[in-house]
Amino acid sequence: MQDASENGGGAEALRRRVGTFLFMAVFLFYFISLNPFFDLTGTAVLDPSAGNSNFANQIVSLLLFFSLLTYGLLHRMRGVILQPRLLLATLFVWFFGISLISAHPMLGIKGTILAVMVTINASVYLLLPASERHFARMLGIGTLFALGLSYYGILFKPTLAIHQASELREPMNVGLWRGHFPHKNSAAAAMVLAAFFGFFVMNVWSRLAGLTILALSFLFLIHTGGKTSTAMLPAILLLAWIFENVRFLRIPIAVGGVALFNFVAVGAAVFRPLSEFINQFGVDATFTNRADIWRFAFSAIADQPLTGYGFRAFWQTSELVHSGGSVETWAVAAANGHNSYLDIALMTGVPGLLLTLLWVIILPLRNISHLPPEAEHSHLTRLFTRIWLYTIFTAGLESLFFEGGNTLWFMFLVAIYGFSFQASAVLTPVARPKPQGIVAHA
Repeated sequence: MQDASENGGGAEALRRRVGTFLFMAVFLFYFISLNPFFDLTGTAVLDPSAGNSNFANQIVSLLLFFSLLTYGLLHRMRGVILQPRLLLATLFVWFFGISLISAHPMLGIKGTILAVMVTINASVYLLLPASERHFARMLGIGTLFALGLSYYGILFKPTLAIHQASELREPMNVGLWRGHFPHKNSAAAAMVLAAFFGFFVMNVWSRLAGLTILALSFLFLIHTGGKTSTAMLPAILLLAWIFENVRFLRIPIAVGGVALFNFVAVGAAVFRPLSEFINQFGVDATFTNRADIWRFAFSAIADQPLTGYGFRAFWQTSELVHSGGSVETWAVAAANGHNSYLDIALMTGVPGLLLTLLWVIILPLRNISHLPPEAEHSHLTRLFTRIWLYTIFTAGLESLFFEGGNTLWFMFLVAIYGFSFQASAVLTPVARPKPQGIVAHA
């Protein structure tokens, strides 16, 4: 969303077409992937050494990355790429360093490189639309296409779009919708994002398209069985409204709210009195058996609190899965820690956690406090706020941070850069179009 010069119309038209193509390509890559309707009945899903990536995925990822980087470097606002550079350089150098001394250095090195690439992608992404309306239109079309594909799966590929009893990892999910996504939880998170997009599209581009997105995403969300995401959708809408309109509650909501949420959830796994107290309210204090994983993670963090075990070098490693620890707890076979904050501390130590918190919570709060009046209550800022709040709270129950191919993580980074651009007046809502030329930025 950038200023469009009224001179050089041909160059601007070309840049708009290129921006549109890259925007849609990246959106569909994250929301649909190259391998939709993944078969969960194959034995590969139980193999800890089997990655989610493949050669075609790697090639497309690299092509998109270099295309976005080239677009960004040729853009007159290329200075926004990978900001704030000092903080991110410190963060990623730390990740790289602790990976070198870990038991699996190549996992950490590859993970760090991928994290940098995704961050660069997100920092360029908001430079692609030519206007706020253009942004909303592309977002709406992409979301409708993704929703249509998921419903196509439900109607015509139900064995691949609905969890089956024959699945090897979690047969208890039988009957729950996942669409073209690999799991009901990832589908539920995507539907929450789609609902946020629906509100934005309804107010900026098309009321009909926005309402359609809202209806389709909410119906699908209900059928995923994702209790957390379903409950959080109205909760985040309310919380975001309070956050936007009651300024003095912003820090308590973002910092205190996340701290309290993690204390209650994770603390219940460690402190039995707290667990018993939560159970009194009819809430599952194990949070769907996450308590065993969190207890195990806490004990592992206590052994190596400074450097952790290396980026991407703990969960699903052959040493852990085949260590024989399953006699004591099944958590050794867990795919991840189901808590982003715990996972970062586990993999990168307390310094890595502090640097991450500074980037994903403190810095956005600072940028929000610097928003100009016309941006503070705009539809664009409201969209970013909803995505940001949803992610930092969901991170207390799911592992999202630095997950390269994760849809929510990518959109979370886009929201963080959206705050940064808004605060520096790179993105400014337009009250009316210019009489000539392309409309200025959103």
